[in-house]
Amino acid sequence: MALSLDTYLGLDATALKLESRRMELLADNLANVDTPNYKAKDIDFRAALAAAGTPGASLNLAATSAGGIGTDPQNGADPPLQYRVPLAPSLDGNTVDAQLEQAAFADNTVRYQATLTFLTTRLRDLMTAITGS
Repeated sequence: MALSLDTYLGLDATALKLESRRMELLADNLANVDTPNYKAKDIDFRAALAAAGTPGASLNLAATSAGGIGTDPQNGADPPLQYRVPLAPSLDGNTVDAQLEQAAFADNTVRYQATLTFLTTRLRDLMTAITGS
C-alpha cells in the first residue's frame, strides 16, 4: 500500500506555509510602524487554508462587522493580501498599530510552533514505523 507524504502530513504542511507567510507580513508591518502612508497587510488564515483545497480544511469565516480587514483587489498573490483597517488612523497615513501587530505576531508564533510540533511528531512516528524502533 503506497503512502503519499503529502497525504500523511495533511493540513499541517499547508498551515505551516501559511503561518510562515503571515509571520513575514506581520514582521514587515512592525518594521514599517513609522513609515508614512504604509498600509498594514495581513492574510485571512482560515480563508487561505480553505482555499488551499486541502481535504478537511473547509473552514467557514463569518465576519462580525463590515469594518474589518479590507481586501486588496489589486494583488493576485496566493494567499490574497488584505489591508488592515486601523482602529485609530494616524495623521501620516500609516495604518500600523504596533500593539495589535505585536499581539498578532505573538499569537502566530505560538501557532507556528504548535504546527511544527505536530509535524515533528508525525515525522517521528513515520520514522518509527520505517525503522521499527
